[in-house]
Amino acid sequence: MTPAAQLLAGMQRMAHTGLNQGTSGNLSVRTPEGFLVTPSGVPVERLRAEDMVPMRLDGTAHGHTRPSSEWRMHRDLYAAFPAAQAVAHAHPPHATALACRREGIPAFHYMVAVAGGHDIRCADYATFGTAALSTNAIAALRGRTACLLANHGILAYGADLERAIALALEVEALARQYLLARQQGEPVLLDAAEMDNILVRFKSYGVQPDQEETP
Repeated sequence: MTPAAQLLAGMQRMAHTGLNQGTSGNLSVRTPEGFLVTPSGVPVERLRAEDMVPMRLDGTAHGHTRPSSEWRMHRDLYAAFPAAQAVAHAHPPHATALACRREGIPAFHYMVAVAGGHDIRCADYATFGTAALSTNAIAALRGRTACLLANHGILAYGADLERAIALALEVEALARQYLLARQQGEPVLLDAAEMDNILVRFKSYGVQPDQEETP
């Protein structure tokens, strides 16, 4: 599947799973020339693979459509994190509700470690599409692969598009669980020592025998 076809399928998956609605959210994949990003303001039902926008890291676009208004955040994330090969940005209801309270997700459940740390941070607020938003998002992602964006949504990256979207889905599920738990009072949080233990265990989480490195 071409990178453009992957982005199309990814946007369709995000709509199907409820990560996005209408024209919200965007995806990108790294390319040798820079990155390929979804276009601005095109509803998923009208989106075509040929609408995806090739961009260079200097911010120049080369497609027949305008890039997502969040292209700068994607570009700056790729520059900051060499391991990032794909980026997912979405506005799902539960994570966005937390983000609108400017709260992250603490260690109420061990799966919080899926984003790489003891918690999932919420980046400070900045207007969408601005350099300030990129700066705030990168700060929240230090040592993490996902964060919330204040009054905005979710940002996640991965080694490929499938994993970036899967991480965004996991963060949304955790946000829903956290909000449900808080309806009965503040949940009990796992301590730092336990989260350190979980992070060690997560190094082999989901790795099948045929994927393990041999000496």
